[in-house]
Amino acid sequence: MRKKQVGIFSGSFNPVHIGHLILANYMLEFTYLDEVWFVVTPHNPLKKVDSLLGDCIRLEMTRLAVKDFDRLLVSDIEFDMPKPSYTIETLTKLKAVNPGLEFTLLIGSDNWTKFPQWKDNERLTKEFKILIYPRLGEDVRINNTYAENVRLVNAPVVEISSTFIRESIRAGKDIRAFLPNRVYDYILSNKLYK
Repeated sequence: MRKKQVGIFSGSFNPVHIGHLILANYMLEFTYLDEVWFVVTPHNPLKKVDSLLGDCIRLEMTRLAVKDFDRLLVSDIEFDMPKPSYTIETLTKLKAVNPGLEFTLLIGSDNWTKFPQWKDNERLTKEFKILIYPRLGEDVRINNTYAENVRLVNAPVVEISSTFIRESIRAGKDIRAFLPNRVYDYILSNKLYK
């Protein structure tokens, strides 16, 4: 029997925005995935933590963002794991906890260029599939050794960043079209990123 295919979309989601939803939606409709799980990361080892909102606030915003989508889910699996979070450890734990599911990592082409710096990257490409979505100005090259489990997906290039959103809110801009409605309301009512 075919195992349910789950895409893991990992990030700090500080905040989650419409670009994240567009990508997740595309992956569901145009690849083999049955579900996409947003894994909210407490600390990405390749990013600074100083501008991060609290874990539970980012988790709540992500839950609000996917509320109307049956096949988009949110996971806090990394909240009780050692920090910083390493993708190989997260995927290994997800696999152990959900033996009936098969996991695929979703990453941007900007992360694929940094992939050699990732912990246990060789093991990652052997044990899990990886779908890469394009980012502006990034040229994706997939080495033949990875060809079986790694592929580039022709998803739309969405150039919205959480940094842009935080800076725009701080500057008093109305950017409601860039955020899911519930997330925008949550940010406003809690005076976040001011």
